[in-house]
Amino acid sequence: MEHKLESGNGTTNSKATIALIVFLLIGAFFLITEHWAHLAGWLPYLPYLLLLACPLMHVFMHGVHGHGNHAPSETSNESTPEKK
Repeated sequence: MEHKLESGNGTTNSKATIALIVFLLIGAFFLITEHWAHLAGWLPYLPYLLLLACPLMHVFMHGVHGHGNHAPSETSNESTPEKK
């Protein structure tokens, strides 16, 4: 019986991805169970922390756009041919 190795089938990539996800889930489970006492103190405040995260993400994520400081862009003469 002869097996052909096909490089484009994606089975190795998908198996590796599934294995990685399983190991990450196992690690997350043990991390949460070992540190549950520390996490339980924050649970009553979690909804408020999520609500606080919304405006902070808005400020920091939209701050790089420079709203209100839109200067007209200069057009390059190289991209458009001149008519003579």
